Amino acid sequence: MNSEQFSSVWDAIEDTPEEAENMKLRARLMMNLTDYITRTGLSQAQAAKLFGVTQPRISDLMRGKINLFGLDALVNMAASAGLHIEMWVREAA
Repeated sequence: MNSEQFSSVWDAIEDTPEEAENMKLRARLMMNLTDYITRTGLSQAQAAKLFGVTQPRISDLMRGKINLFGLDALVNMAASAGLHIEMWVREAA
């Protein structure tokens, strides 16, 4: 049995550290966008109009279909909703 430990699920399942970091960022953005939709009580149609995408795209977002979204698309959706994104870069521990 392998007892290797990882700091995140993405570190465990992705092939490279680069892919894992990309997935972490995408997951965080998706969680924040779905939280925003839920918190503000937007329907999927309203969110789609606000984010500048289609309603099926919002459905994919709400269902967590992370492989259908790139960082650029998620950043654009957040900006369209008037959300501000901040980023910090630090050396890995």
